Amino acid sequence: MVEQETKALLNIKEMCEYLGIGQTKCRELLNSPKNGFTVRIGNRLYANKKKLDKWLDMQCCN
Repeated sequence: MVEQETKALLNIKEMCEYLGIGQTKCRELLNSPKNGFTVRIGNRLYANKKKLDKWLDMQCCN
């Protein structure tokens, strides 16, 4: 299994563990068109880890 730190995309379960949030909030974030980190492959949603980290930094600085 590849560690989360080396993965480019995080699935919902991995994103929940990474951020320490529940699946409902995770899906809400991934469905937001303004976030800039969502990657849709077919019907599945993933978070681009680098863009997610940048988004988090911007949220903390506001």
